[in-house]
Amino acid sequence: MTAALFVVSEEGYWAEECIEPLTTLESAGVDVTVATPSGDPPVVDERSVDPDEVGEETAERAREVHENHEELNDPAPVAHVSADGHDAVVFPGGHGTEWDINQDKHARALLRDAVAGDEGTALVVCHAVGILAFTRTDDGEYLAAGRDVTGFPNEWEEGIVDDNDRMPDGRKLPYWVEDEVEAVGANWDAELDSNTSVTVDGDLVTARGPGSSSAAARTLLDELGVATQASD
Repeated sequence: MTAALFVVSEEGYWAEECIEPLTTLESAGVDVTVATPSGDPPVVDERSVDPDEVGEETAERAREVHENHEELNDPAPVAHVSADGHDAVVFPGGHGTEWDINQDKHARALLRDAVAGDEGTALVVCHAVGILAFTRTDDGEYLAAGRDVTGFPNEWEEGIVDDNDRMPDGRKLPYWVEDEVEAVGANWDAELDSNTSVTVDGDLVTARGPGSSSAAARTLLDELGVATQASD
């Protein structure tokens, strides 16, 4: 059976960016495991389950899955899981990833191992794309150097943080994803003229934001060959 590992933030994941790929993969028969930095259940960004922010239907579905999904509520610590044995490692986004997932050495090792191996694939979404700014290969080179990627763009960040880079909840954003990922040599294009943005470069799949979550999930299934198997 095809297996995927989801690495989810305890500091605030964006619901749609986790739940859309999670449920899409499960519906296609993929076995899903969830991990968080400490092994505590992930914390959802309340804005992503606010009907005024995302719509009533999306908010209701996201909150229901967040509260009742068995694996989401019983994750493993990232230090205790491995990319080996998983066909894909998925990093859902959300501003919270900047405070934990992207800075976690075990999470970065999972990304490196998934992309470096002959069998694995990684899907990295939205603010989680910031992990590319801190992940190096075994040779010490930046994993993202020379790769085509998309992610949460500066133009969108400008509409969220204030002049002091403070979030609506008062926390100061430590960095902007686009700036940091470009700085390590990635070929950044968030495709702002397109409704969705999903980029595939070898075993690395990146997605721009919540509106690209569904397309990202379908792309990952295609990369894994699961969509083809499901239609046979």
